[in-house]
Amino acid sequence: MRIFIKKLFVKNWGLKLFSLLLALVLWLTLIPPEKISSEKTLTVPLELYNIPSEMELVEKPPSTVDIKIRAPNRLLNQISSANVHAVLDLKKARIDQTQYPLNKNMISIPEGAEVKDINPSQVNLRLERTKEVMLEVVPNIIGELAEGLKLEKVEVIPLQVPVKGPESKFKDKYKLKTSPIDISSLSQTTDLEADVILPDPDLRLASSQTTVKVRIVIQEEKTGAEPGKKADQKKKNKTKK
Repeated sequence: MRIFIKKLFVKNWGLKLFSLLLALVLWLTLIPPEKISSEKTLTVPLELYNIPSEMELVEKPPSTVDIKIRAPNRLLNQISSANVHAVLDLKKARIDQTQYPLNKNMISIPEGAEVKDINPSQVNLRLERTKEVMLEVVPNIIGELAEGLKLEKVEVIPLQVPVKGPESKFKDKYKLKTSPIDISSLSQTTDLEADVILPDPDLRLASSQTTVKVRIVIQEEKTGAEPGKKADQKKKNKTKK
């Protein structure tokens, strides 16, 4: 039996090797190109959709994920980060959930390609409830009035503005400031518009209003009695004595 097997491989070995190579060449030549597949890994942005309107994203997940794709060579060369999308739908997200799995259904790829792996397989993020608060606006006055003038008062209209953001980002001491208002060139009561500056970058104005009106009330300082009147007053005081 062993001799028979040995003869089977040794006898006419050159012809058999030629036949094997010929079969391989024919297989590579005749096989459809779409059947020859390869793999590659792309780094694509992780897109977040449908964040509930009553929630705020306070801890973001990684901005990108790595996706291993298998596709026919003809198609694989046309696949790039421009036509592959990783989408995490947060429509059913909860306040108490911090881990979100990533699966193949979340990946949009050209037809004919296949997602083999996603890294990471899950991401961490945190949501908080949205809070809206009316915050007082404090004018930021700089500069000094000319001699003989005094700043009687400063009025802000409106005095309070609605602000929204994650509930943990609000502090009791928070107030809004206006952009700097220089009064050094003013000589009379003046109305100005000023931008509103938020106390925290995670907060935002709850309305389209981004400015307030600031009224600078200026009056002339009252001076003392004239020199002649002062002298007459002194004489009267001496006569009384």
